Amino acid sequence: MKELHVTPISNGTVIDHITPGRALDVLRIIGITGKGLNSAVSVVMHVPSVDGGWKDIVKVQDRELLPQEVRKITLVAPRITINIIRNYEVAEKYRPATPDEVVGLVRCANPNCITNKEREPVTPRFAVVTRDPVRLRCRYCERELDDVSPHLM
Repeated sequence: MKELHVTPISNGTVIDHITPGRALDVLRIIGITGKGLNSAVSVVMHVPSVDGGWKDIVKVQDRELLPQEVRKITLVAPRITINIIRNYEVAEKYRPATPDEVVGLVRCANPNCITNKEREPVTPRFAVVTRDPVRLRCRYCERELDDVSPHLM
């Protein structure tokens, strides 16, 4: 078996254990489109994981994630591990948890929900029904979302 070698980053963030196939969603959440990049970005998709399964990995040079970005990523990839790299060393490593409630990060899929009415300034609120996979229920209309990615704000 051939090994894949990805260049180490000196400073930045490695998002590991991304749900297979969700690396592109992670890039969209953190605003990486491929245009106007000033730093290296590595994306590895569908690689073997130590647990015997599969995973995606995203490495971003010279960028640390904002808390809101991390919260959004946990909604599409609930098993992620965040590694903050400084001087080629792991300075911090943590596994963020999916919250019990999601406020202001996701739009309701129900076009008739009060949160989607222009004249009603209501912030969307969702209860987390399941964490892996993430399933949300709107606190206002009870609509459930199985795939959060298309509804991220």
